[in-house]
Amino acid sequence: MRVVVGMSGGVDSSVAALLMKRAGHEVIGVFMKNWEEKDEAGVCTSERDWSDVRAVCEHLDIPYYSVNFARQYWDRVFEHFLAEYRKGRTPNPDVLCNREIKFNVFLDFAEQLGAEKLVTGHFANIDRVGDEYRLLRAADENKDQTYFLYMINQRALSKALFPVGGLTKAQVREIARDNGIPVSEKKDSTGVCFIGERNFKQFLSTYLPAQPGDMVTTDGRVVGRHDGLMYYTLGQRRGLGIGGGGNGRRWFVVRKDLANNTLVVQQGEDSPLLYTRHAVGSELTWLAEHPPVPDGQPFECQVRLRHRQPLQACRLTLSNGAAHMEFERPQRAVTPGQSAVFYRDQVCLGGAIVDDASEEAAPTP
Repeated sequence: MRVVVGMSGGVDSSVAALLMKRAGHEVIGVFMKNWEEKDEAGVCTSERDWSDVRAVCEHLDIPYYSVNFARQYWDRVFEHFLAEYRKGRTPNPDVLCNREIKFNVFLDFAEQLGAEKLVTGHFANIDRVGDEYRLLRAADENKDQTYFLYMINQRALSKALFPVGGLTKAQVREIARDNGIPVSEKKDSTGVCFIGERNFKQFLSTYLPAQPGDMVTTDGRVVGRHDGLMYYTLGQRRGLGIGGGGNGRRWFVVRKDLANNTLVVQQGEDSPLLYTRHAVGSELTWLAEHPPVPDGQPFECQVRLRHRQPLQACRLTLSNGAAHMEFERPQRAVTPGQSAVFYRDQVCLGGAIVDDASEEAAPTP
């Protein structure tokens, strides 16, 4: 069959393309350019990646194209990213990017090219039970990317292929080396989806005006100044610039007070204010056509509150579009704006955006 492979210039998508060609499919490589600006050094990182894509596709002897979705990325992902920071929250643009760009706009483009499947280098798996497609965790738990894929829908699952989902990262690199893939030793990309690695504070200040204010202790004592609440996240200890004092222990961000523009800090990483057994989320998304249980019926599952976090036991209760989470063990620095992704063992069920993480968020008995 004809398949389009989303080529990033990295080793994972390159090996995905190799495996598809080895399996006898007609493979077309497509590189997405979704960000127009240069980094701090004046270098357009997408140009370097596009050069790597060309080298890989020529090595594999497959046709390749570049497509620009920068406008769609700005409208559908980046504007939401900025809106969340204005609210003092910490968004995860990679999740929205997968739903809005990779498995929506890009999927449409792949179908226009006559592709039956859209192939990516994600570490995840898909199976089918009856008429329903399911998203499954990857073989390499440390690289599993289902956390970032929970917002895609049944149409996307029916069209997607993840050839490296059954491999470990070490195996992917070994396959790349054995087959002379030019990017076999290229390091994994980090940073904001498609924007890349850069000084995040400097980058964000380009788009949002900073409002400096006081850093205060839980009893209201001023201990320093912050550069703007949007630059900080719960549990953060680096970059506070407070130094010692107090009991000599490290300082951590425990709360953002938007009403007073103050950053609340406390000493000690074991601060009770950083831990909670409860959270509530909204913007629920399910990979199946329907929620796993009706409203008001608690069910036992596992949750991941950040990428690479080990799965945590959770009792979940759905009510009027909200997800009430009760964790078996207290969770640290559960952050509004981030995703809570739900699992039943290997199956990724869906997720929610965290709104509140406090004992006040406890489900109503």
